[in-house]
Amino acid sequence: MKKLTKKENELMEFFWAEGAMFVKDLLEKFDEPKPHFNTLSTMVRTLEANGYLAHKAYGNTYQYYPIVSKGEYGKSSISSMVASFFNGSYMDAVSALVQEEKISIDELEALIEQVKKGN
Repeated sequence: MKKLTKKENELMEFFWAEGAMFVKDLLEKFDEPKPHFNTLSTMVRTLEANGYLAHKAYGNTYQYYPIVSKGEYGKSSISSMVASFFNGSYMDAVSALVQEEKISIDELEALIEQVKKGN
C-alpha cells in the first residue's frame, strides 16, 4: 500500500470521519483559504487510483467513499516502517520503543499477556 502524503492523509482523515462525500462536501471541511475545487478533485482521483477511495456515480458527479479503513492503513504503515527502519524485525522495533520509554515495562507485560491469550 502506497504511503499517503501529508495532504492525502488530511483528505483521508475527512473520509474516515465522515464516510462518503462529494468533492464539494469535502471542500466545505477546509478552513480558509480553501483549496481550489479542481486541485481537490485531482487529489481525490489520485487517492482513488491508488486504491484508497472508490466512487458511486450520480449522473455526471461522483460521491467518493473510503475502501481502506484507518486501521488497515495504520497496520500497513507500521509494517512498512518496521521493514524500512528495523530490517523487518518487530523485536527491534519494540526494543526501540522500550529504550525510548515510549512503552513501559507494565504495558509490554500486558501486551505479552494478550499475545499469550491469543488476542
